[in-house]
Amino acid sequence: MSVHDPLGSRGRWWRNDLRHGAATRHYLLLCVVAVVGCTVWWTRSGLRPGSETSVVLYCAQDQVIAEPLLAAFTRQTGIRVRAVFDSEAVKTVGLANRLLAERDHPVCDVFWGNEELRTRQLAAAGVFLATNGWSAFGHRSRQLVVHTQPPPFPAGPEKTVAFPPRRLTDLTNAAYRGRVSLAFPMFGTTATHLLVLRQHWGLSNWLTWCHALQSNAPFLEEGNSQVVRRVARGEAWVGLTDSDDILAAQREGLPVVAVLLGSESLLMPNTVALVAKPDGTPAAALRLFGYLQSEEVRQALTNCGALEADTPGGMVLLPDWDPILRHLEVATGQLGEVFRR
Repeated sequence: MSVHDPLGSRGRWWRNDLRHGAATRHYLLLCVVAVVGCTVWWTRSGLRPGSETSVVLYCAQDQVIAEPLLAAFTRQTGIRVRAVFDSEAVKTVGLANRLLAERDHPVCDVFWGNEELRTRQLAAAGVFLATNGWSAFGHRSRQLVVHTQPPPFPAGPEKTVAFPPRRLTDLTNAAYRGRVSLAFPMFGTTATHLLVLRQHWGLSNWLTWCHALQSNAPFLEEGNSQVVRRVARGEAWVGLTDSDDILAAQREGLPVVAVLLGSESLLMPNTVALVAKPDGTPAAALRLFGYLQSEEVRQALTNCGALEADTPGGMVLLPDWDPILRHLEVATGQLGEVFRR
């Protein structure tokens, strides 16, 4: 059987070296080059097993907010953070699904969430360390947003609802048809809020409200910031969104104002968690886990509006998370049947 020699004359030179013992030196040199190359690749990728100088972070916090804090952590510790972010349209849910898919061969070391439900879902699935595996800090809240100028409601007896609305049931009034905006409620904080309302109102009342809201032709947006911008443009009269998105818009000078929801509002903490790894938790991950819970980070997030400085007055929703998690798949399916884009 003939064998193709891709090296041609160089192959004959190599075989001659073998007879004279010189190839051993060339072979060792190639091994050294290969090892050095692999080491550089692992280091640059941030995925070197057992690395104490890098950490992999899955981050649901907005990239523009998170990156300066992660850069400060690197300056303080020398530990490089390889961050994976998600889009606003599916954030937290997308990262949660990725962590579940990687559960048997985890890539992520630390998870930074921006709401509580998905963190609890992952903890229940055994994705995080069983003991002291995650923690919550700070909060944002769910609020309504309206334009600073009242909309042109009909005058007299035809005006069937007050403005601004104070309860979520107001959003199903015919006066708001085609004038309500909310993020697509299969993902993010909108999904969490509606799933908690399912528990608060009871299944029958919740389904009635969901169907009535969908029948009122709302705008279903890619994310909460788009909700606020549609209200600022006057295309929607009221939006259901997060406090940080309202504050960000106000800092840009957009003509919007928040309306507190009281007992129908939901506080949403940031969360940070350590992913369970077969070989144990790297020291770099422990340091990032502690840093993200620090007063330095909390204050920075508050200063930029990503967290609220004060807790809203009055009552807010207090979820019983265990039954919500047990019914999560069924409830999510019900949301998908009602809200379609």
